[in-house]
Amino acid sequence: MAASDAAWGVLGAFVGGLLIAGALVWAVRLGIRVRRREPTPPRPSEQPTRPTSGPVMESQEVREPNEVPRAQDESERLTPHELHASGTRRSGDQKRPRWSPGSSGSFGSGGSGAT
Repeated sequence: MAASDAAWGVLGAFVGGLLIAGALVWAVRLGIRVRRREPTPPRPSEQPTRPTSGPVMESQEVREPNEVPRAQDESERLTPHELHASGTRRSGDQKRPRWSPGSSGSFGSGGSGAT
């Protein structure tokens, strides 16, 4: 009887393995059929081209925080259209901040690092 239980266990594992393998084969075939129905990737001639003026250049600017406006009355709530679109705005002073000697050092110690 113990051998019979072991045989049923082996048979159950084998059937379960066959079901999983069959499901995987079905999923791959379904994926292939779906892929065939999709449009083909664009040809090189259909790709976007660079503008005639040349490549678009990177722009740099100094930004500063754009403060959230305060409601006139404390019980009043601001609605989304009363808020700014971005958390920052273009700074009036476009001079880039530079390193100032003695303001920072190794691991933020503020010193030169010499002992």
